[in-house]
Amino acid sequence: MDNESIKTMLLDIQESKLDFTVTMTGKESKRVNGLYKPETREILLHNKNFKTDNELIYTAVHEYTHHLINEEQIEEAGGREPPHQARSHTNYFWAKFHDLLEVAEKKGYYKMDLSASPELEELTKEIKEKYIEPNGRLMQEFGKTLIKAHSLCEQSGIRYEDYLDRILQIPRNTAKTATLVGTLPTEDAIFGLDNMKLVASIKKPDERAKAQDAIKSGKSPDSVIAMMKRKAKEIDPKEKLEKERARLTKTINELTHRLEFVEESLANL
Repeated sequence: MDNESIKTMLLDIQESKLDFTVTMTGKESKRVNGLYKPETREILLHNKNFKTDNELIYTAVHEYTHHLINEEQIEEAGGREPPHQARSHTNYFWAKFHDLLEVAEKKGYYKMDLSASPELEELTKEIKEKYIEPNGRLMQEFGKTLIKAHSLCEQSGIRYEDYLDRILQIPRNTAKTATLVGTLPTEDAIFGLDNMKLVASIKKPDERAKAQDAIKSGKSPDSVIAMMKRKAKEIDPKEKLEKERARLTKTINELTHRLEFVEESLANL
């Protein structure tokens, strides 16, 4: 592949109105495989780092994701150059990157074919069946047991938090996470602990179902998180205003009580 064919491929994956260049440096780098310079719209690929075109394309799409996000930020700023954040690999970045990789796969530019290595394919199956799923099931059972322990603590007049802190000696956040996971259907254990935590954190049943379906379809955790954030932004304007009103009312009440306390304290001095 040459510079121009890489650029043509990237534009076919997703169009960009913001012009950019692609340059294979002909170098090897121990620090990075590629680089995107937002000021000059340059994608640099250290092609000596790659053994296959597949590896090169992966990095090219990665750097192109930076370019597309840069384009979005310029549009949001009304055409002005936005300040470039030090942390560029955000959840949104990884979600967009994975979406672009899926497009690249569908168009035949990029491959994730485990069958090319039967040994890796077998090992992947082993990892999922022996470690990821059992880990999820174990944490699920742990969560259900903690729910029972919580109930027994209440019946016995024992403070559950103290029971966690000094008897079980586990962090409360760990217990909270396990309890949430313990409420999920048994079949969700195939997702593994981290994905189960993600699903359990979603309160609305319909949104939780969408997240479960997305994980089952092979979406990355970052893509699922980004999807849920988009859903949150799509909240009904009336509902959004009502929530803001409730929040402001609560703040005003708290400040009013505080003001009354300060005035009484001053009067008694």
